[in-house]
Amino acid sequence: MNTDIAKIEEHLKDLVSKNEDAIKGFEKASENSKQVGIKSYFEKKVVDRMQFLRELRASVPELDLGSVEIEGSAAGTLHRTWMDVKAFFAEDNDEAMLEEAVRGDKAAINDYDKALAETMMPHRLKEIIRAQKEFLQNDLETTEILEHHK
Repeated sequence: MNTDIAKIEEHLKDLVSKNEDAIKGFEKASENSKQVGIKSYFEKKVVDRMQFLRELRASVPELDLGSVEIEGSAAGTLHRTWMDVKAFFAEDNDEAMLEEAVRGDKAAINDYDKALAETMMPHRLKEIIRAQKEFLQNDLETTEILEHHK
């Protein structure tokens, strides 16, 4: 395989894996949330990230981006376990979950920046990645507002 194509595939697999982790994490946060509004917010984030996965997988069908089942990574599994422990001990469970969402979204934006830095990335794929990153940045602002006004 061409090394440029291999790099692009690696970046896309990373974004797919991170979105799978986000979906599982937001599902866990929704389960742990006490307030209906916060629970609904996390449920919407699951739907948004599932759309991201569909877009990424459809963007380059010739690349193997893994199973369509949402598996997540080992690091993501550890993070969700940490969220459970934190939720169990946290006095304000919803605020703790929002803090984790902010931290996760900031890391995701960094991952999207790395993918966008790939110079050989096809233009149409860069547009999809850029749009998803911008969505995450806007959503991050909403999460931070919820966190501070809770």
